[in-house]
Amino acid sequence: MSTTAALDPRTRLLLEGPIVSTLLRLGAPMVLVMVAQAAVGLIETWFVGKLGTDALAGMALVFPAVMLMQMMSAGAMGGGIASAIARALGARRLDDADALVFHALVIGLLFAAAFTLSLLLGGRWLYTRMGGSGAALEAAMQYSNWVFAGAVLVWMFNSLSAIIRGTGNMAVPAVVTVGGLVFLVPLSPLLIFGWGPVPAMGIAGGALALLVYYAVGTLVLIAYMRSGRSLLRIGWAHCKMRWPLFKDILRVGVIGAVSTVATNVCIAIATALSGAFGPTAIAGYGTASRLEYLLVPLVFGLGAPLVAMVGTCVGAGQRERAMRATWIGAGMAFLLAEAIGIAAALFPAAWLSLFDSDPAMIAAGARYLQIVGPFYGFFGLGLVLYFASQGAGKLLWPIIGNGARLLVAAVGGLLALQWGGDLGIVFAAQAAAMVVYGVVNAYAIAGGAWFGRPGWPRLPGAWARA
Repeated sequence: MSTTAALDPRTRLLLEGPIVSTLLRLGAPMVLVMVAQAAVGLIETWFVGKLGTDALAGMALVFPAVMLMQMMSAGAMGGGIASAIARALGARRLDDADALVFHALVIGLLFAAAFTLSLLLGGRWLYTRMGGSGAALEAAMQYSNWVFAGAVLVWMFNSLSAIIRGTGNMAVPAVVTVGGLVFLVPLSPLLIFGWGPVPAMGIAGGALALLVYYAVGTLVLIAYMRSGRSLLRIGWAHCKMRWPLFKDILRVGVIGAVSTVATNVCIAIATALSGAFGPTAIAGYGTASRLEYLLVPLVFGLGAPLVAMVGTCVGAGQRERAMRATWIGAGMAFLLAEAIGIAAALFPAAWLSLFDSDPAMIAAGARYLQIVGPFYGFFGLGLVLYFASQGAGKLLWPIIGNGARLLVAAVGGLLALQWGGDLGIVFAAQAAAMVVYGVVNAYAIAGGAWFGRPGWPRLPGAWARA
């Protein structure tokens, strides 16, 4: 294990640069990345909506599973990868940082295989339990089988992006992700509706377009890491498997995966509860909740540089700076998510009518946005503190917070149905769950969950040194 006295300029920026401007500078390309990735799903949804409400409902059934894979590969395991690399670079363990590249890709391959087998074999059972039936269920199966057959492409793309982010380089994943949209926008309708010699594939065409997008992006990221411009390289020199390096990724990634599962189970439960009110309710909730999923990439745009900054500071022993960065990022994420939620609550039709014109679908989706939207800030708060906890390598309380959110959403929704409640009460349970999630995470971290001493934000001093 070798060290070096010299610090890479990106590592030095994370340790010494002004916090606010550094987070904004690094976060801007990541916000662009994540908005672009969210746009991938929105573009597909817009085109699939032209196939009818059954196709839209089928996509809504599959969406929690697709987002589970996206969030686990980019956020949970991706955060574990970025955190491990950032801590190794912060501690100047450069050989370990290089070796973590190979270990990260092995983990990605194993998780991709697990997703492929689980959804190809158990997809119909899952979507049926979520309320799918008839044409909507068949549409879900078409989309699901295509997407999860190519799960390895999603995992490799997000694992490589996480490796690069762990070095403090947010620009390359941003350029690759946004650049891929140039090809996806025309490719998606081409494969869905067909043109000339290209046959119409329907909803399966949307899935194939998505896989082509990730395949091309993966090849570009591999080419970058094989070049001399990357701080870390893909090569044979560090291919020996070492359990401590797997553990360094997994101790953050697996716990983060549990939190990610809880988030998506929460959405899946709400989808299933909405199914009690018919396919249009599923389509309405599924379309409206895409805005909630859009918050994930937006907050991730702040969370990704926060993982790198907190991880690098912890690795270098700069605990006070890690805490300052955390609370500054938390305030920024809360305001961003709250602004979006309030706008959605005031103008729900502006979002929902982008995807379908069915009045019943729009009515169901509008109720969700009007009830839950004003509480999006707490979701943003809890989520960004989860990312910061990844950087610190301390994820127990984010897991507890997400578990509490799941419990409130599930129990509240089920009780609402048992007591003859309507769809609005199901959504009210979702709103309460978001508040619980944000408050539990903030209280735990402020109370010393990371370093065993109170860590409440000290204002205005924290901002004065930002």
